[in-house]
Amino acid sequence: MPYPDLLEKLREEVGAKNVFTGEKKTAYYRSGFRSGLGGALAVIFPETLLQQWHILQHCVDSGCVIIMQGAKTGLTEGSCPSEGGYGRPVIIINSRRLTKLMLLDGGKQVLALPGASLHQLENLLRPLGRAPHSVIGSTSIGATIVGGIANNAGGALCKRGSSYTELSLFAQVDAAGKLQLVDHLGIRNLGETPEQIFERLEGGQIDSADLEAQDTPASDREYPSRIRDLEADLPNRYNADPKRLFELSGSAGKVAAFAVRVDTYPLPKKEQVFFLGTDQPDDLTKLRQQILTKFKELPEMCEYMNRDIFKVAERYGKDVFLSIKHIGTRRMPRAYALKSAIEHRLNKLKFLPRFLPDLLLYHLSRLFPQHLPQRLLEYRNRFNYYLILSMSDDGIEEARKYLGQEWKPRGEGDFFECTPKEQEAALLHRFAAAGAAIRYQALHQKTTEEVLALDIALLGNDPNWVESIPPEVQKRLDLSLDYGHFMCHVFHRDYIFKKGTDLRAMKAMLLECLDKKRAKYPAEHNVGHLYEAEPHLKSFYQELDPTNTFNPGIGKTSKSRPPLQSNEETPTSP
Repeated sequence: MPYPDLLEKLREEVGAKNVFTGEKKTAYYRSGFRSGLGGALAVIFPETLLQQWHILQHCVDSGCVIIMQGAKTGLTEGSCPSEGGYGRPVIIINSRRLTKLMLLDGGKQVLALPGASLHQLENLLRPLGRAPHSVIGSTSIGATIVGGIANNAGGALCKRGSSYTELSLFAQVDAAGKLQLVDHLGIRNLGETPEQIFERLEGGQIDSADLEAQDTPASDREYPSRIRDLEADLPNRYNADPKRLFELSGSAGKVAAFAVRVDTYPLPKKEQVFFLGTDQPDDLTKLRQQILTKFKELPEMCEYMNRDIFKVAERYGKDVFLSIKHIGTRRMPRAYALKSAIEHRLNKLKFLPRFLPDLLLYHLSRLFPQHLPQRLLEYRNRFNYYLILSMSDDGIEEARKYLGQEWKPRGEGDFFECTPKEQEAALLHRFAAAGAAIRYQALHQKTTEEVLALDIALLGNDPNWVESIPPEVQKRLDLSLDYGHFMCHVFHRDYIFKKGTDLRAMKAMLLECLDKKRAKYPAEHNVGHLYEAEPHLKSFYQELDPTNTFNPGIGKTSKSRPPLQSNEETPTSP
C-alpha cells in the first residue's frame, strides 16, 4: 500500500482531525520529555479501541514502524522515535483519548484503557478510601497507568514496588507478520472477536462474577517481603528484573496495550512524617537496617536528600512547590502538557534562550516569600543528610519509640515530628527536587552541558550508598545532586558538567563504578534510547516482537526488520 493511501485510510478510520502530519504539527509528539527527537510520517489519535485495532492493522499491512505513546512523560526517550535508521515510515499512535476506567470487585481492582492516567485513578479511588500505585510523582505530570506498567516504573512507596500486572489485553505481531490480539485479562464472557471484546470493555460494568484469575498478580505483590531482604544478590527493584518481565509488563512499547487490570491499595487511616537530619551516613544505614529487619510495619515512604539537592530544590524548584500547593495536583497534568508544548515551539526560535518558560517561572517564583517552614531550614543548616520518613497507623508509634529511645541517643543526628504544614512542605520539597537539576541547567545553559541523569538501584546491604565520584569526573563537574528512595536503595543522581565536557565519557566512567558495585541501572525509568538493554531484556523484546515492528531500537537494539517466517514456521499465538 503506497504511503499516501495509508494516510488516507487512517483519516477514514479516525477522521482527519485525529491524524497529524507535517513537521510542525507532529513535532511535540516526536520529541521526548527531556530529550530525543525523531521523524514520523504521522501521529494518530484513536478515540475507540476498535479504531486503535484498525490503525494497527493498516500500519502492519504497510510494513511501518509503530510507536505506542501515552502521556509522553518518559525520561529516557522511550516514547518517541529516535533520529533516523528505521528504513521505513514511522507511525506514532497516541492513546491519550482512550481514558476509560472501570472499578472491579468494589474497587479492589480497576480495569484501565491505555490512555487512563494515574491522576484519574487517584480521583476515582479516593472516595472509596483506596489509592493507585503512585500518588504524587508520576501522577502530577499526567503519566498513564499503562505507561508505568510497560516500563516497570518504580516510585516512592515502600509497600508497592514497581508497576506490574499479569492481567492484560494487548496486540502483538507474530513472526509471520500477522497482528494478533492476546486476551489475558481474566474476565469471562468478554467475547470471541476483537470487535466483541472492545464493545464489552467500552460499553459498561464488568460483573464480579465474571472475574477470574484472582490469584494472578495484578501488582508486585512480593515486594513488601523482597524489600526486607538485605542479603539478596540483586537490588530489590529495577526495570530489567527478569521476574518482573511478563507480556505487557516491562514491554517498553514492544506490544500495543488495549487494557490492563491492576490492584488498588487501601489508604491508611492516619500518617505521620518524621524529618531526620545527620552528618553521619552510618546513622541512616543503621536506621534502615533496623526498620527493614525489626519493624512490624514498613514505612509508606522514606525519601533521602543531601544538602546540595535540598538547597538547589529550595531555589530552583520553588515554582513547582508553589504550583502544586496552590494550584493542586488536579490541574498539574494539563499545566505540564501546556508548558511542554509552548517550550517546544519557543525552542525553535534561535534568537530566544532555550527553555524560556522555565526561566520565566524561576524568576517569577523569586518574587514570593520563603516557602519552607523554619524547622526544615534549620536542619538544612545543621546537617548534610536528611530523611523524610512517612509512617502510617501502627507504624507511627513504632517509629516514634525507636527514634526517641534508640536512634537519636546513639547517633549524632536529630529528628522532629512534622506538623501538618511541615509534612506537606517536606513532601512537596522532595517532589520539587526531581526537576531542580533541569531548572538549574536551564538557568546556566551558557556555561554547562545538559543534565546527565542516572537512576540506580544498589544492593540492599551496600553500606557505601553515598557516592564517591572519581577525580577525573569531579574536576569536570559544575554540580552533582543525590536523592532517592532510601528503603528501596534506589537513588537519582543528577550531574551537571561544565561546558565542553564529553558527556559520553563521563557517563561511561560513572557506569563503570556502578558495575563494580553490582548496581543496576536504570532502576525505574527504563532503558529507552539512552541505555543498552541487558541480554535477557533484549531476548524478551525479541520474543514479544519478532518482526521488530514496535519501537525498534529500544535499549540500543537494532532498528532493522528481520525476514518474516512462513506461516508453517510460526508458533501458535498465545
